[in-house]
This record gives sequence, structure tokens and C-alpha cells, in this order.
Amino acid sequence: MNTKDLIALGVPPGEATRRGLEFIANFILKGGDKLKLSAEVALIVRAPGDFSRDPLRGEFAKALLKSARPITAAPAPWRQWGEGLEPEAVNQMARACQLPVSVAGALMPDAHFGYGLPIGGVLATENAVIPYAVGVDIACRMKMTVLDLPVRELDRRRERLIKAIEDETRFGIGARFERVRQHEVLDADWSVSPVTKQNKMRAWSQLGTSGSGNHFVEFGVFTAREKIQGLEPGEYVALLSHSGSRGTGAAVCEHYSQLAMELHPELPKEHKQLAWLALDSAEGQEYWAAMELMGRYAAANHALIHQHLAENLRVTVLLDVENHHNFAWKERHVIGGVERDVVVHRKGATPACAGVLGIIPGSMASPGFVVRGKGNAASLKSASHGAGRVMSRKKATATFEWYKVNRVLREAGVHLISAGLDEVPMVYKNIHAVMAAQTDLVEVLGQFEPKLVKMAPHGERPED
Repeated sequence: MNTKDLIALGVPPGEATRRGLEFIANFILKGGDKLKLSAEVALIVRAPGDFSRDPLRGEFAKALLKSARPITAAPAPWRQWGEGLEPEAVNQMARACQLPVSVAGALMPDAHFGYGLPIGGVLATENAVIPYAVGVDIACRMKMTVLDLPVRELDRRRERLIKAIEDETRFGIGARFERVRQHEVLDADWSVSPVTKQNKMRAWSQLGTSGSGNHFVEFGVFTAREKIQGLEPGEYVALLSHSGSRGTGAAVCEHYSQLAMELHPELPKEHKQLAWLALDSAEGQEYWAAMELMGRYAAANHALIHQHLAENLRVTVLLDVENHHNFAWKERHVIGGVERDVVVHRKGATPACAGVLGIIPGSMASPGFVVRGKGNAASLKSASHGAGRVMSRKKATATFEWYKVNRVLREAGVHLISAGLDEVPMVYKNIHAVMAAQTDLVEVLGQFEPKLVKMAPHGERPED
């Protein structure tokens, strides 16, 4: 019996499930009948007050008495891909499905703990958008361009390629260009929200930059296994980038998350970060417009990075693929046998509708993949957005040393321009295991092997 089994029996996620697992372990150690476990748990859940002084069941019972009860009698159905996911990430998914606005959910194999909804969480709601289920870095996305450049040039022109990256984007907290770049996104209506209006000049100065955290720009070898949008099978040089809406997107999230929590003071503590905005409210419409604008802004950042790098190197683009996560979409899905209009939040999850191309990266020393979605209804037509972390940034910095990391990078044939210890390969799951867990969600069309990798310098904390 695991956390999900306890939740199915009515145990609220959080402290109660942790105490429940302790009870199960002690029950078995004391010779209890495993076949009677479900009945035992159900009995305690039904009347925890009757067991609060019981030596074996007391702590579990007291945790049930203190826990916020599920806020909806029938949690929305959800399904998990992958094994061995963080218990708290599973708990977060379960809590999200207890919201009265939730109708379905899915948890991807790269899932790990996040604010409100876990990273790798997919949640469908009715007439509601949850800022923290979209994420702090709104519209964070991936973009890959295949370049008309011989693969041998990755070694022969290494310094030239490194200089091009350093000339054409910026990394780190508050990174910006002294000579600002231009894009049509600046002609959009930035007054849709007081936050976007106030931050337009900041966004403009950061246009075309990459930020910090797990954002990167890298050159590598892309192997197309089949023809992709006119690109013949074979090996190519490709440019891959990962970043989002920078500080402006984070400001939008912060403002509307706080507003949503103020509008829902009735939410229990464990559900607080899942506060929502009704789409037919002024606040919901304002957030939605700001989110959409951040989607266009994030896409513009990538477009400029790839455009300027191609121009710098005087090469043409043979293939262009991109997708974003940390977003909400208005979609139509069949849920419980009924077709309905819902809002699908994909926080750290890639859209995988039938035939849609996407990119799922690994780490700086493991491959990424260009995939085609299979449109699996059970996952709300979604897939993972990467490998997923297995370690916090703080623990990673305290655990690893560069001389050991550099050995791993050399073995993988990777030249690291800059990065932090909190982003080394060992802090991520095995991307091959993640991909194996979602063969029913996507099919692989090609593989990208990183060779020259640039991230925010060591010592930069993530801002988005």
C-alpha cells in the first residue's frame, strides 16, 4: 500500500499520509495481516477520534484529526506515469485534484515538488485558471534550429561558436542588453495588466536573453531518425535553447497568485497555493491576457537568440521546432465519457497532441529528443518536459565538486562554457528511463547530443 492507495481511501495528502505510511510499516512489523490493511485504514479514517490514544494507530489518527479534510467529496481522477516519484509531488497532484474546479489530472514521469502543482503536473479545470499551476516562469519553452553547418565544425570552430553564444545572448540575474533588441512583440498591448504595463521597459531590456536557473543555450549534434518537415534523416549541427518570460513573467505570477489566495481565504493551508481565478471574472481575464502576452514574449526571446546566432555564424536554418510548458490552454477533452471545454494547465509538461512536434531535453551531458505527440487522452494529451530533478539546488551545491563533474562531462564529450553546480548532470533523472515511461505519449523522431553548453555562471540563483 502506497501514498496513492491511502489517498484513495480518503486520507488527506500531507502529514496524514506520512503518518499513514508509518502506521502501515509498524502494523506489518508487529505481525499484522497485510490483507486487512485497507480495512484497518478505512476504519481509522472513518472515526479517527476513536483511535487517538491507541499505541499503534494514535499518531495516524491524530494526524487525520488535524489535517484539512478533502475540499471536495469526489476528487477528480488522475493518472501517474513513471515509478518512484517524490511522495510530496504525488501528494501535490492529489491535492490539486481535490479542488472543486478540478476535473482531471495527470502526473508526468519527470515530476518533482513545486509550488502548488508539482513540476510535471497536468491539471484540467472548469472555468478557472490557477497561477501556480501555470508556474512562476510563465511560458518557459524549448526551441531547436538545425543549421546548415558541417558537424566537424563543432570541433574545428569551437571558439567561434562559443563567442557567438556569448555575443548574442546574456545569462544571469537581471541579465540584459545595453543595446536593446527589437521584436514585434513590443507592439503588442502591454496595458492588458498593470504588471505587464509596469514591466514593459524591463522586458524590453531583457529581450533575447536567457536568464538563470536551468536555462541554457547549447550547440550539439542532432540525429534525425526519419524525415522531419523536409529535413532528411542524418546528422546535423543544431542549436537548442531553454528559457522563458524572465523577470516580467515572474512578476505576473507573483501578483496574480497573491490575488488568487486573497480571493479564496477559505482554502485549507495545504491548498493555499492552488488558489484559482474564475475565467469569467475581471481578475481571471486580466491574468489570462497577461499570460498570453508572456507566451508571445518568451517565444520572442528564443526567436531573437536563434536569429542572431544564425546571422552571426552566417548559416541558414534547415529545421525549426519549438514548444512551451508552464502555460494554460483552453481545450476540449473527453473526461468521464463526456466531451467538455476545460482549461489544461501544463506545469513543466509538454503538449503532446496527435502529430504535434515537441522537444524533451535531458541534462548537459545526456541527450534530448524531438518527439511527435500521440494524443493520449489519459494524459490530457501531454508528456514530460525534461528529465526532472532528483536533488534540490542547495543539496547539489553541497554534494558535488567540479573536478568530479568535469570528468563526467569529458566522458560525454561536452565542453561546458559556464554553469552552476546545481545544474550538473547528476541532479537529473535518467532521461532514457523517463522516455521509456512515456512511450504511449510520444514517439521519438530524433536525438540531440549536447556538445557546447552555456548556462548562468556558478553562484547565480534561479530568478524564474
